[in-house]
Amino acid sequence: MHDRPTVDELLRAVEVLFDEQLVPGLTGSRQYNARVAANVIRTVRRELQHEEPRLAQEWAGLDMLLGPAELPGSLAALKVALADRNAELSERIRNGDADAPDGDGEWRKLVFAHVRNTVHAKLEAANPKWLDADA
Repeated sequence: MHDRPTVDELLRAVEVLFDEQLVPGLTGSRQYNARVAANVIRTVRRELQHEEPRLAQEWAGLDMLLGPAELPGSLAALKVALADRNAELSERIRNGDADAPDGDGEWRKLVFAHVRNTVHAKLEAANPKWLDADA
């Protein structure tokens, strides 16, 4: 593994190439496609920058809803385990667990908060401008 350039630095170099050299010299569909490619690179960079904290936050939210579970040791294992835990949460929602409030409906409130936080974190990577529109 090399220390430099980092993955982020490599992606940034390609992003600058598109934004500053290619897009201005292109027209029509080629310019559009180059802009799309630059935006894909920006999205990947944001995803990589925030991936681990976002996944850890999602895990913590699922711990509150489903009960605590041991955090997997690798990023790949964490992604698989998150998919499994999200499937479990989805099944509970489909079964009506969030529809039948327990006492004051605390679990239902926790589900809504978790889903809101998870979607917000994903939008931060996908397109933060969408979040600004809601402000």
